[in-house]
Amino acid sequence: MLSVSGLRHSNCGPIGLGPVTFEIRRGTCVAIVGASGSGKSLLLRAITDLDVSEGTVCLDGVDRQSIPATDWRARVGYLAAEPGWWGDTVAEHFLDWPAMRETIERLGFAEDCGDWPVQRLSTGERQRLGFARLLERGPRVLLLDEPTGGLDTHSEAIVEAMVQERLAAGCCCLLVTHNAAQMRRLAVTGYELSAGHLAEVWAA
Repeated sequence: MLSVSGLRHSNCGPIGLGPVTFEIRRGTCVAIVGASGSGKSLLLRAITDLDVSEGTVCLDGVDRQSIPATDWRARVGYLAAEPGWWGDTVAEHFLDWPAMRETIERLGFAEDCGDWPVQRLSTGERQRLGFARLLERGPRVLLLDEPTGGLDTHSEAIVEAMVQERLAAGCCCLLVTHNAAQMRRLAVTGYELSAGHLAEVWAA
Protein backbone atom coordinates (compact mmCIF):
# COMPACT_ATOMS: atom_id res chain seq x y z
CA MET A 1 0.00 0.00 0.00
CA LEU A 2 1.36 3.42 -0.94
CA SER A 3 1.44 5.95 1.91
CA VAL A 4 0.30 9.31 0.60
CA SER A 5 -0.32 12.67 2.26
CA GLY A 6 -3.79 13.02 0.81
CA LEU A 7 -6.40 10.78 -0.80
CA ARG A 8 -5.51 7.82 -2.99
CA HIS A 9 -8.14 5.88 -4.90
CA SER A 10 -6.78 2.67 -6.44
CA ASN A 11 -8.54 0.39 -8.93
CA CYS A 12 -11.92 1.17 -7.46
CA GLY A 13 -15.31 1.17 -9.05
CA PRO A 14 -18.90 0.91 -7.88
CA ILE A 15 -21.46 -1.02 -9.87
CA GLY A 16 -21.77 0.60 -13.29
CA LEU A 17 -18.34 2.22 -13.20
CA GLY A 18 -15.05 0.68 -14.29
CA PRO A 19 -12.05 0.65 -11.92
CA VAL A 20 -10.29 4.03 -11.78
CA THR A 21 -7.15 5.23 -10.02
CA PHE A 22 -6.15 8.73 -9.00
CA GLU A 23 -4.41 10.61 -6.22
CA ILE A 24 -5.09 13.98 -4.60
CA ARG A 25 -2.27 15.56 -2.63
CA ARG A 26 -3.03 17.65 0.42
CA GLY A 27 -3.63 21.28 -0.44
CA THR A 28 -4.80 20.49 -3.97
CA CYS A 29 -8.02 19.96 -5.90
CA VAL A 30 -8.70 17.48 -8.69
CA ALA A 31 -11.73 18.02 -10.92
CA ILE A 32 -13.86 15.54 -12.84
CA VAL A 33 -16.05 16.48 -15.78
CA GLY A 34 -18.23 14.27 -17.92
CA ALA A 35 -21.61 13.82 -19.49
CA SER A 36 -24.72 13.39 -17.38
CA GLY A 37 -24.99 9.77 -16.32
CA SER A 38 -21.29 9.02 -16.81
CA GLY A 39 -20.88 8.00 -13.16
CA LYS A 40 -19.39 11.10 -11.52
CA SER A 41 -21.80 11.05 -8.57
CA LEU A 42 -21.44 7.27 -8.27
CA LEU A 43 -17.70 7.75 -7.88
CA LEU A 44 -18.10 10.29 -5.07
CA ARG A 45 -20.60 8.08 -3.25
CA ALA A 46 -18.26 5.11 -3.55
CA ILE A 47 -15.34 7.06 -2.08
CA THR A 48 -17.54 8.14 0.83
CA ASP A 49 -18.47 4.47 1.37
CA LEU A 50 -22.16 5.09 0.72
CA ASP A 51 -22.16 2.55 -2.13
CA VAL A 52 -20.33 -0.77 -2.41
CA SER A 53 -17.10 -0.60 -4.38
CA GLU A 54 -13.95 -2.65 -4.96
CA GLY A 55 -10.30 -1.66 -4.75
CA THR A 56 -8.53 0.48 -2.15
CA VAL A 57 -9.18 3.99 -0.87
CA CYS A 58 -6.65 5.51 1.54
CA LEU A 59 -6.35 8.83 3.31
CA ASP A 60 -2.87 9.75 4.57
CA GLY A 61 -1.94 6.08 4.22
CA VAL A 62 -4.92 4.82 6.27
CA ASP A 63 -7.08 2.28 4.45
CA ARG A 64 -10.79 3.06 4.50
CA GLN A 65 -11.55 -0.54 5.47
CA SER A 66 -9.42 -0.28 8.63
CA ILE A 67 -11.67 2.25 10.41
CA PRO A 68 -15.43 2.47 11.12
CA ALA A 69 -17.52 3.98 8.31
CA THR A 70 -18.67 6.84 10.56
CA ASP A 71 -15.04 7.80 11.26
CA TRP A 72 -14.21 7.65 7.55
CA ARG A 73 -17.13 9.92 6.65
CA ALA A 74 -16.06 12.41 9.30
CA ARG A 75 -12.69 12.67 7.54
CA VAL A 76 -14.00 12.46 3.97
CA GLY A 77 -16.94 14.84 3.64
CA TYR A 78 -19.42 14.52 0.76
CA LEU A 79 -21.66 17.31 -0.53
CA ALA A 80 -24.32 15.94 -2.86
CA ALA A 81 -25.64 18.04 -5.72
CA GLU A 82 -28.94 18.05 -3.82
CA PRO A 83 -28.11 18.01 -0.08
CA GLY A 84 -30.45 16.00 2.14
CA TRP A 85 -32.71 17.60 4.77
CA TRP A 86 -34.39 15.72 7.58
CA GLY A 87 -35.60 18.37 10.06
CA ASP A 88 -38.16 21.15 9.78
CA THR A 89 -35.84 24.12 10.26
CA VAL A 90 -32.39 25.05 9.00
CA ALA A 91 -30.66 25.11 12.41
CA GLU A 92 -31.68 21.52 13.17
CA HIS A 93 -29.21 20.36 10.53
CA PHE A 94 -26.14 21.80 12.26
CA LEU A 95 -24.16 20.57 15.25
CA ASP A 96 -23.66 24.05 16.75
CA TRP A 97 -25.71 26.69 14.95
CA PRO A 98 -24.42 29.73 16.93
CA ALA A 99 -20.83 28.77 16.15
CA MET A 100 -21.64 28.88 12.43
CA ARG A 101 -22.79 32.50 12.44
CA GLU A 102 -19.76 33.92 10.64
CA THR A 103 -19.81 31.22 7.96
CA ILE A 104 -23.56 31.58 7.43
CA GLU A 105 -23.35 35.36 7.10
CA ARG A 106 -20.42 35.08 4.71
CA LEU A 107 -22.56 32.86 2.50
CA GLY A 108 -25.17 35.59 2.33
CA PHE A 109 -27.67 34.60 5.00
CA ALA A 110 -29.20 36.60 7.83
CA GLU A 111 -28.52 35.34 11.36
CA ASP A 112 -32.17 34.39 11.85
CA CYS A 113 -32.17 31.97 8.90
CA GLY A 114 -31.72 29.14 11.41
CA ASP A 115 -35.42 29.52 12.16
CA TRP A 116 -36.44 29.28 8.53
CA PRO A 117 -38.45 26.23 7.50
CA VAL A 118 -36.50 24.06 5.07
CA GLN A 119 -39.46 24.10 2.70
CA ARG A 120 -38.93 27.80 1.96
CA LEU A 121 -35.34 27.35 0.77
CA SER A 122 -34.51 27.81 -2.90
CA THR A 123 -32.17 25.44 -4.72
CA GLY A 124 -29.28 27.89 -4.34
CA GLU A 125 -29.97 28.40 -0.63
CA ARG A 126 -29.99 24.65 -0.07
CA GLN A 127 -26.66 24.34 -1.84
CA ARG A 128 -25.00 27.09 0.20
CA LEU A 129 -26.37 25.80 3.49
CA GLY A 130 -25.37 22.26 2.58
CA PHE A 131 -21.86 23.53 1.92
CA ALA A 132 -21.81 25.27 5.33
CA ARG A 133 -23.00 22.05 6.97
CA LEU A 134 -20.13 20.17 5.34
CA LEU A 135 -17.54 22.71 6.50
CA GLU A 136 -18.85 22.60 10.07
CA ARG A 137 -17.73 18.99 10.37
CA GLY A 138 -14.17 19.90 9.40
CA PRO A 139 -13.39 17.05 6.99
CA ARG A 140 -9.88 16.55 5.63
CA VAL A 141 -11.27 15.80 2.17
CA LEU A 142 -14.03 17.69 0.37
CA LEU A 143 -16.01 15.67 -2.18
CA LEU A 144 -18.08 18.30 -3.98
CA ASP A 145 -20.76 17.36 -6.52
CA GLU A 146 -21.67 20.45 -8.58
CA PRO A 147 -21.45 22.69 -5.46
CA THR A 148 -22.27 25.91 -7.34
CA GLY A 149 -24.59 24.61 -10.05
CA GLY A 150 -27.57 26.63 -8.81
CA LEU A 151 -25.69 29.74 -7.65
CA ASP A 152 -25.27 33.21 -9.10
CA THR A 153 -21.81 34.52 -9.96
CA HIS A 154 -21.34 36.33 -6.63
CA SER A 155 -22.29 33.31 -4.51
CA GLU A 156 -20.18 31.04 -6.70
CA ALA A 157 -17.13 33.22 -6.07
CA ILE A 158 -17.69 33.09 -2.30
CA VAL A 159 -17.95 29.29 -2.28
CA GLU A 160 -14.84 28.97 -4.42
CA ALA A 161 -12.91 31.30 -2.10
CA MET A 162 -13.92 29.17 0.89
CA VAL A 163 -12.80 26.00 -0.90
CA GLN A 164 -9.44 27.63 -1.65
CA GLU A 165 -9.07 28.55 2.02
CA ARG A 166 -9.60 24.92 3.00
CA LEU A 167 -7.02 23.83 0.46
CA ALA A 168 -4.55 26.36 1.86
CA ALA A 169 -5.18 24.85 5.31
CA GLY A 170 -4.16 21.40 4.01
CA CYS A 171 -7.41 19.80 2.90
CA CYS A 172 -7.77 18.13 -0.48
CA CYS A 173 -10.77 18.28 -2.78
CA LEU A 174 -12.38 16.18 -5.49
CA LEU A 175 -14.67 18.44 -7.49
CA VAL A 176 -17.34 17.28 -9.91
CA THR A 177 -18.31 20.18 -12.14
CA HIS A 178 -19.74 20.96 -15.56
CA ASN A 179 -18.00 24.35 -15.43
CA ALA A 180 -14.65 24.26 -17.28
CA ALA A 181 -13.71 27.73 -15.99
CA GLN A 182 -14.31 26.60 -12.41
CA MET A 183 -12.14 23.53 -13.00
CA ARG A 184 -9.29 25.78 -14.12
CA ARG A 185 -9.72 28.14 -11.17
CA LEU A 186 -9.70 25.46 -8.48
CA ALA A 187 -8.03 22.31 -9.76
CA VAL A 188 -4.47 21.30 -10.53
CA THR A 189 -5.68 18.44 -12.74
CA GLY A 190 -8.90 17.81 -14.61
CA TYR A 191 -10.20 14.43 -15.74
CA GLU A 192 -13.07 13.41 -17.98
CA LEU A 193 -15.08 10.38 -16.90
CA SER A 194 -16.39 8.47 -19.91
CA ALA A 195 -17.34 4.82 -20.44
CA GLY A 196 -16.26 4.08 -16.89
CA HIS A 197 -12.72 5.38 -17.30
CA LEU A 198 -10.84 8.56 -16.41
CA ALA A 199 -8.75 10.47 -18.93
CA GLU A 200 -6.73 13.57 -18.08
CA VAL A 201 -7.99 16.57 -20.05
CA TRP A 202 -6.29 19.47 -18.31
CA ALA A 203 -3.37 20.24 -15.99
CA ALA A 204 -2.30 23.51 -14.38
